[in-house]
Amino acid sequence: MINKILKISLVLLLSFSGIAQENNEVLEEYLKIAAENNPGLKAKFNDYMAAMEKVPQVGTLPDPQFVFGYFINPIETRVGPQRATLGLKQAFPWFGLLGAKADVASEMAKANYEIFENTKSNLFFEVKTAYYNYYFTEKAIQITRDNMEILRIFKNLSLVKIEAGNASIVDELRVELELNDLENQLALFIDTKKVFKNKFNNLLNRDNSIIIDVPENLWQDDLPNENLTLLDSIYSNNHEIKSIDHKLNAFINQEVAAKKEGLPKFNVGINYIIVDKNPGSTASDNGNDALMFPSIGVTIPIYRRKYKAMIKEAQYQQVAEVARKVNKQNTLNTVFVNIYKDYSDSERRIFLNKKQSGIANKVLDILITSYSTNSKDFEEILRIERQLLRYKLAEQKAITDKNAAVAFVNYLLGN
Repeated sequence: MINKILKISLVLLLSFSGIAQENNEVLEEYLKIAAENNPGLKAKFNDYMAAMEKVPQVGTLPDPQFVFGYFINPIETRVGPQRATLGLKQAFPWFGLLGAKADVASEMAKANYEIFENTKSNLFFEVKTAYYNYYFTEKAIQITRDNMEILRIFKNLSLVKIEAGNASIVDELRVELELNDLENQLALFIDTKKVFKNKFNNLLNRDNSIIIDVPENLWQDDLPNENLTLLDSIYSNNHEIKSIDHKLNAFINQEVAAKKEGLPKFNVGINYIIVDKNPGSTASDNGNDALMFPSIGVTIPIYRRKYKAMIKEAQYQQVAEVARKVNKQNTLNTVFVNIYKDYSDSERRIFLNKKQSGIANKVLDILITSYSTNSKDFEEILRIERQLLRYKLAEQKAITDKNAAVAFVNYLLGN
């Protein structure tokens, strides 16, 4: 009976020690759902579309001006009294002004697009981390339940020994203490699982009752060893950096537009005067309407203070964006170094806890065999079992931390 119990317990101990590699196709599908459904991402996309609509608003000529005038007291002329006048006028800004304004709006729209892309990358990071955390709680529940089953086997083993008069009832009570602790820990894991399930489904903007499909064992994502190359890629591809670059280009074009605003503007128009016939005139053009074409006007920007201020404003904004870019690069550098540290630490923890689990299993095997023969070291069996549980949970946590670190680097890379 004792040997049978020992065999069952050892099988359970070894049943969840291996880590299988599974693909992440399911997670990719979840990312697609999030990209299609997340309302925050939709809002950012519509911000971009709204910004694009500003380009035709600023890149076209102002509306022509139509003027109608009626003479209450007609003005008498040689060819007859003038009754009314019609005028049509079109303003033309300095050459290149409209193009410069359109470039400003276009670059600002591109900056908004990069903000949208950054929001999408951040959404993917949040979905991945929520998925990994959900996996960990699911795995922790499984490991804890397996551990509780092992403890129940130990309890049965102690009862057999007690009935045979080879052990004290204290052994049974010690198992009860361990089981009570694990019951409480299991309840916490179950509650935590609900939290991560709720967060994950909210990110996908779907009903919280929908089940999340996770693998039996989580795959491990990796980062390349070339830190400097990876950091250069972050500087080149990060969406926040790209957004700053587009804003800088917008303010460069804004300076060009401000300079052209200070140059003359032209007005071209036609005037049409309605003339009645003069009964007392015998002129051949008696009663003929008058057409004045073209009339040309020039708007001269005399008050230069406004235009100088517009130019300086654009220049200050350029300096601000350059400084903002340097500051962002420094922040990215700091964040990357820290996250790579976390990545390396998680790799070490995976190796350590897997190694420690193997050693603990061997120790436990020896202790169980010893207990079956001389009823000693039962407290040590429970202590090693407790350690083994910690190692297995820590190994799974390290795997999820490693994948979360890779996910964050992908976010920095704009993926």
